[in-house]
Amino acid sequence: MEFVSSELSSPVCYLSERDILPASTTDDMASEAKPLRIGYVPEHFSTPIHFAKRHFGLSAELIPFPSGTGHMITAIRAGEIDVAIGLTEGWIAGLGKENVEPADGGYRLVGTYVETPLCWAISTGTSRAEIQDVSSLKGGKIGVSRVGSGSYVMGYVLADQQGWLSAEDSEKKEPFKDTVVLNTFANLRRAVNDGEADFFMWEHFTSKKYYDSGEIRRVGEIYTPWSSWKIVASTSLIGEGSKLDGRVEELFGKLNEGIKYFNEHLDEAVQFISTELDYSEEDAREWLKTVKFPVDTRGVDIKVVDKTVGLLCKAGVLKEGLGMQPAEMTLLQR
Repeated sequence: MEFVSSELSSPVCYLSERDILPASTTDDMASEAKPLRIGYVPEHFSTPIHFAKRHFGLSAELIPFPSGTGHMITAIRAGEIDVAIGLTEGWIAGLGKENVEPADGGYRLVGTYVETPLCWAISTGTSRAEIQDVSSLKGGKIGVSRVGSGSYVMGYVLADQQGWLSAEDSEKKEPFKDTVVLNTFANLRRAVNDGEADFFMWEHFTSKKYYDSGEIRRVGEIYTPWSSWKIVASTSLIGEGSKLDGRVEELFGKLNEGIKYFNEHLDEAVQFISTELDYSEEDAREWLKTVKFPVDTRGVDIKVVDKTVGLLCKAGVLKEGLGMQPAEMTLLQR
């Protein structure tokens, strides 16, 4: 029998999928296999997101941000989350500022999550007898969760509506004595009672529990002049030709299913809100009367973005003609 020397034998060649397929193909496969990291505010508005995951297999890591949109802006720019669902005014103010970092803003508007305006309740401390109504707040200390958050931006919208931005303030646009950054809702409630801040603004139904308990006192309200919640995606998910990562396109479909289920199962929604999200059943049912989710979450009405930018410029949050313009902020238009 003749034996072939091992030295003359051809070596076995082991090729991986990555060796055979083009790099772009394997990168896409890896991207699609990895669940999206989605930032959201753990309040009643988040119920359809949870339903999308619970009932329709949304493949995503849901990451709560109790302190709100301002914190999510920081997180998405730092690469800690891929997609986020937050307040319209916060996202637009974040992109419309001059000299933002990173230079591309870090995210784009891609979807609409809530069609109705948001009611911001204006709150002060229970024993703050010197503060009786909204007019008492002029020149006071406003508490905010973060600079750039909805609670920060709406302070300027309130000042504009109340006529507190005088001609001499036209450049500075500083209607308050101080802006006190407090990060969390709990800190805001504490601050108005101990005098660190005079007032703050937070969503009505989230605040109501603390009115009922006597911890804080309501002095007024203000509605956003725009639809209240938008979906943004990291610029890292936008490919050549402004093509959006397929996982985000899939997300829209799952959210649409979650919203449809929410609308058809309101008793389940109330149970979830009252047991998982710390609202009373009565408040949950009242909130349902005020909110409208879209049939299709994909895309943003550019007219809403235009209107929001215009009002934020008027209120001094943004400067007209500077920073990113509405069409640049919006990747997917309706």
